[in-house]
Amino acid sequence: MSPEGLSKPEYQVPQEMQNQVALTTLDRLYNWSRKNSVWPMMFGLACCAIEMIAAAASRYDLARFGMEVMRPSPRQSDVMLVSGTVTKKMIPQIVRLYNQMPEPKYVIAMGACATSGGPFKEGYNVVAGVDKFIPVDVYIPGCPPTPQALLHGLMTLQKKIEGQSLKEVSWYQKGPGEPIPVPVLGPDLIDMRKAAVIRENSQPVADA
Repeated sequence: MSPEGLSKPEYQVPQEMQNQVALTTLDRLYNWSRKNSVWPMMFGLACCAIEMIAAAASRYDLARFGMEVMRPSPRQSDVMLVSGTVTKKMIPQIVRLYNQMPEPKYVIAMGACATSGGPFKEGYNVVAGVDKFIPVDVYIPGCPPTPQALLHGLMTLQKKIEGQSLKEVSWYQKGPGEPIPVPVLGPDLIDMRKAAVIRENSQPVADA
């Protein structure tokens, strides 16, 4: 980041000291370091993963953004790239991986399938959008989106990180964070957050 971007504009640094001194805030410095060292999780679901792999190759060079270190473990990852079709068989594993990621963590839904189900939305085995189970920060349209679109999505995530405040983010609030209940795959996919509603609707109605 340039000194102009890091410094607060309302505080003027004398001309002779501008290359040695920068006046900034903790939020700006903290977010500047975080946005340039985001480690994606290394996994893919379908054809969008091929475009994700291409974006990490030398032609597009994710290293320019500090995102080239794709981690094989969720416990070392900052961002989950959901790249491809999310099936009902796979969503419990995705939720489990998301819960194992340390905060702060972010999710990018890459492609039409991860965003809304894509051409398989009416299929019996496809989830119509990963945001039905985990929170999504950036949506990238396309089927599949190009590596340039993925880069734009990552830059959009960087802008979101830049605008966050230490006083407002959820992971610095008091009290432990609640994990997302892992969906149960039975005859159909069961969202355990709706267990009470399902239990209530499944009770037999007494005869009048």
